[in-house]
Amino acid sequence: MKEQINTLPALPGVYQYFDKNGKLLYIGKAKNLKKRVKSYFRFTPKLHPNPNLTLRILKMVKEITKIEYIVVNTENDALILENSLIKQLKPKYNILLRDDKTYPYIYIDLNEPFARFEITRKAIKKKNIKYFGPFVSGAKEILKTIYEEIPLVQQKNCLKHKKACMFYQINRCKAPCEGKISQKEYFVLIKKAITYIQNKQQIINILEKRMIEFANNLQFEQAQICKKRIESIKNSQTFSEVDLLNEKDLDVFYIYKKEKKGILIMLFLRNGKVISSDYSKVNIENRSTDELYKRIILDFYTKNTPCKSNKILIPHKIEDMELIAQTLYTKYNKKLSITTPTTKEKKKIIEICKLNAIEVGKKEKDSDIYEEIQKYFNLSNTPYCIEVFDTSHMFGRAIVGAKIVWENDKFNKQKYRHYNLLSKDEYSQIRELLLKRAESFQKSSPPDLWLIDGGVAQINIAQEIVDSTGIDIDILGIAKEKINHKAHRAKGKAKDTIYSPQGQHNLEQNNKILHFLQKLRDEAHRFAISFHRKQKQKQDKQIELLQVNGVGKAKVIKLINYFGSFENIKTASKEELSKVVDAKTASNIFDFFSLKR
Repeated sequence: MKEQINTLPALPGVYQYFDKNGKLLYIGKAKNLKKRVKSYFRFTPKLHPNPNLTLRILKMVKEITKIEYIVVNTENDALILENSLIKQLKPKYNILLRDDKTYPYIYIDLNEPFARFEITRKAIKKKNIKYFGPFVSGAKEILKTIYEEIPLVQQKNCLKHKKACMFYQINRCKAPCEGKISQKEYFVLIKKAITYIQNKQQIINILEKRMIEFANNLQFEQAQICKKRIESIKNSQTFSEVDLLNEKDLDVFYIYKKEKKGILIMLFLRNGKVISSDYSKVNIENRSTDELYKRIILDFYTKNTPCKSNKILIPHKIEDMELIAQTLYTKYNKKLSITTPTTKEKKKIIEICKLNAIEVGKKEKDSDIYEEIQKYFNLSNTPYCIEVFDTSHMFGRAIVGAKIVWENDKFNKQKYRHYNLLSKDEYSQIRELLLKRAESFQKSSPPDLWLIDGGVAQINIAQEIVDSTGIDIDILGIAKEKINHKAHRAKGKAKDTIYSPQGQHNLEQNNKILHFLQKLRDEAHRFAISFHRKQKQKQDKQIELLQVNGVGKAKVIKLINYFGSFENIKTASKEELSKVVDAKTASNIFDFFSLKR
């Protein structure tokens, strides 16, 4: 170790610490690798940890047996590489954020003569694009209401037809396709829509008025739709919509510490008003808040993030503030300045963040389900983010896998994924499924815990894959209770068995940990089964089409590409079919399905 440290280059780079089992402990960046790594140690009378380190880092340094490093050109490059490797490899002692969340923005392309508002999660590579957001929730509901209230072009392809459509007839569009409105008049409508987006209370007032009218007319289903829209729009903003400061746009990040846990508050101000806010829980035990703020900022702003604000507000100064801002500009062309509260208005914003964080903290129990799971199964991580896997097939047909995600106390359906699998036996299927997920760690950060539908064999397969990646992910399996060789799925009564790498766990039927894990497993099963049914239905239809004389796989693909679905092929005329296949085959297909009608 001493020799390794003394031979480190005095260059910018990233260093990695490993323990005696080869497990990655920590990743850090340095302007000077030799100086930075040396600062962790004292060399006399023999090599030992620097006593001035924090408790967490002191514990880590005692575990180090090997050091590796990567040299880069600049400190900026080191910062970006460090952040990328932390996201991908999840070292034990680094701050672990669920950092691949992206928020939607509403945007309008003002290059278009009759532009429409749409939703994006990525920056559009064009000039003269105007963004509004980000929105934690409610973006779709805002746009739906705007298109119902203001007669803008309703659909992307409306202008292509050059003819007024149904939307004109019901007064939902002014028919620019037929020149019934000028660009100047249309822009007045756009400006009105922008005022709605910037002041969501106007939209809420419209929806509340509609809801009352529907209820008075006994149209309760329509009233319920309005109510859900209102809730979704309100949920994007838990803070008061008052003018907080003179500055127009500001992104605020605030961390509130409560024992081992931290609550991250994110606040987005546009035109001096709060337009959306969000929070998430973070494990911060003995961890540096400087590192946490650095990770938050670097992970939130990427090359593809639409950038509406040019200022970031955090409660206090942190290490590398200028370097972080410079790196964002160099790497992503984001001109962002990082500031701390110096004026009365900015201090008020931080105080509001703190008050809201305390309110969120009150809702959290001192010992929540995640800490109980960690303690009971002796996990490395508090499992705030859990990925659950299941497979499904019918006699070897339509073999699929599914991944669902539990995060921030709810199912995160944006991160659900389906997989088509090729393997034939259940063990090979789970291996194939988990390998597919492991291959995507660089794009989508690993979770704290994998929950596998299965027992010892599935746990061993998962552990083998996790070990091969070097990433610190805990693993649990849940095996269904069998009655007469069939899975018993009675909610709250099934005696399912939980498996961990340490062994088998039989929890009581009323145990809330068991109920929680069963809930996650059942959602993964539902998601896998629904996809399996869709895939089987597709295969059944394809097999039916292959029964037609003269139709092979190549022709099936051509027909699907042209018609878009099997139902459209079934109802197509001979003339339409002849545009894709020869006349004889078209006649055979038409006759085959005519007999089934």
